[in-house]
Order: sequence, then C-alpha cells, then structure tokens
Amino acid sequence: MVTGGAGYVGSGLLRELLSKNYKVTCIDNLMFGGESLLDIWHNSNFNFIKCDINDINSFDKILVNGNFDAVVHLAAIVGDPACKLHSDLATKTNRDTTRWLLDRCKELEISKFLFASTCSNYGKMNNSESYVDENSKLAPVSLYAELKVEIEEYMLNEIEKTDNFTPTSLRFSTVYGVSPRMRFDLTVNEFTKDLAMGRELIIFGEKFWRPYCHVKDFSNAFITVLRAPKEKVAFNVFNVGDTSENYTKEMLVEEITKVIPEANIKYVDKNEDPRDYKVNSDKIKHELGFEITMRVPDGIKEVSRMIKEGIIQDPEFQKYYNIPHKRQD
Repeated sequence: MVTGGAGYVGSGLLRELLSKNYKVTCIDNLMFGGESLLDIWHNSNFNFIKCDINDINSFDKILVNGNFDAVVHLAAIVGDPACKLHSDLATKTNRDTTRWLLDRCKELEISKFLFASTCSNYGKMNNSESYVDENSKLAPVSLYAELKVEIEEYMLNEIEKTDNFTPTSLRFSTVYGVSPRMRFDLTVNEFTKDLAMGRELIIFGEKFWRPYCHVKDFSNAFITVLRAPKEKVAFNVFNVGDTSENYTKEMLVEEITKVIPEANIKYVDKNEDPRDYKVNSDKIKHELGFEITMRVPDGIKEVSRMIKEGIIQDPEFQKYYNIPHKRQD
C-alpha cells in the first residue's frame, strides 16, 4: 500500500514499484487530482482506492481486507507553508492518524512500515561548517517538522518492539525534479521555472544550506528499504540523499545559470526561513547500498527543458502548487 500515491513523490513511486512487479494499492483523497494515475490505470498489478486516511472507518476496512506486506506512508499535509496554512488538518493527518496507522499496522502484523520523514527535523545547525547525521539533535522550527519528529519518537522509541513489525523512518532531503504530479513550489523547480520563463528571480537567505535529492531517488530509497533485511531497517532511521548534494540557494543559482545564462537574479537580505543544515547521508549508502542516480544539475536541466519546450503549457496553474499560488503573467 502507498498512501498519498497520486502525489508528487507517490506517483513516481507507484511506477517504480509496478516496473519491479510489486502489486500496489494506492490510497489517495485526490486533493490535487488524479491525472498522475492515468497511464498506470490498466496495469493488472495496480489498484486505486479513493479514501481520505482521516476517515478511519473506511481506511481500516481497506487495511483489514488488503492483505498488505508493507505500507509506504506518504499521505500528509506536506511542507512548512501548507502545514502553517492548514495547521489543524496537518496535526490530525500528520500526527493523529499516522499514530493510529502505525498501531493498526502493528496489530495486523503488516511486516514493513516506511515513514516519509524530513531533514527539516534538524532545524538550524549550530556550526555551518559541520554536518548533521542521524544521531544529531533534532531542532524542528516548523509545525511540519515538529509533527514528523513526534511520529519518529513514537515509532522508534515508544512502540513495543516485536519481530513481526518493521518500521523505518526516512528523513528525506529537499525534493526536486520532474514527476507525473508536477510541483513548482519546491526550491529547485521554482527557481528553474521562473528563470526559464524569463522572469527576475528574487532570492532570500542565499547563504543557508539545505540537502537536495531527486524525486526519482526517493522511489529508489523506498525500494531499497523494502528489499533490505528486516534486521537492518527495523526501528531505524536513515537520511536520504547524498552527502555531496548539499547546496546554498546561491550555489543553486550558479548551477541554473550554467543552463540559463541569461538568468536575471536579485538577492535580498531577508532571512525569514531559519532552517540551515548540511546533512550527512552516508549511513543509507554504507548500510543498505543506496546510491543516488540524479544530481541537482540533472534536475535543473530537465525542468528547464520541460518549461522551454512547453511540455507543461501553464506552469502557473494552481494544481502545480500545494498552497494558494498567485499567478505571475
């Protein structure tokens, strides 16, 4: 089962799982539409059930009847702005229902539970020269990250450990790249889109660090954990990305201007976002053999080409954004 499977990360994951002959059930309330599912609709290994995970009665029936071996839990109010805008719904979905789902999967002895967490859990580094890893102190500075930290604490430290239940938390880097359910409210995608459309890009907090990981490699990470021996991933946490893929916004712009040399950029001194962290992702590489296949320059090239060649004709359309988007024409 993949919850939130019609979304930006989930829609790509569904295809990767199907290509490897997994039988996949997607649960989604289609908050952002279901067009991302159309080309896999007739796959005999694919099943879609429209359901809001907060409708516990309906969701429970699916879990009981599904005979699932694993749950990949993506369904959430995603990102700091969306959680701030819909704080009550975020708390219910990202914490309360997710706790219930963890307990229920354990009761039903669904073997593996993969939780999509975030490197935002690290908040702000004390020393910008150093890297944070899985053992570093968590210092969330947003509701989105606070809720992820609460679930991690519950999942990794409070649930009674049994041999029949294997939960794993994946702290993902900031995502980018082309997906069947495209988003342009993500840093790399947004910067590239604006500059490819010939706009002036105004940058705040250009010196702050953040790790980045291509959406395709999110799928690769989930599949790596699904295939890993239980003893390597049970009640464990992994940063997902590559240690070499930490960038400041200024560095991102340097990469974009290699592809779009005519880019018009303006820097403004305004540090609203306090997150600042460089992440070490060596653990998942050394312990599970995970390797990224795409790097930030690859994502910039594919998004730029998609915009310039008109693959998406109206990148300002609201469906490509997780929060209300003011159209720029």
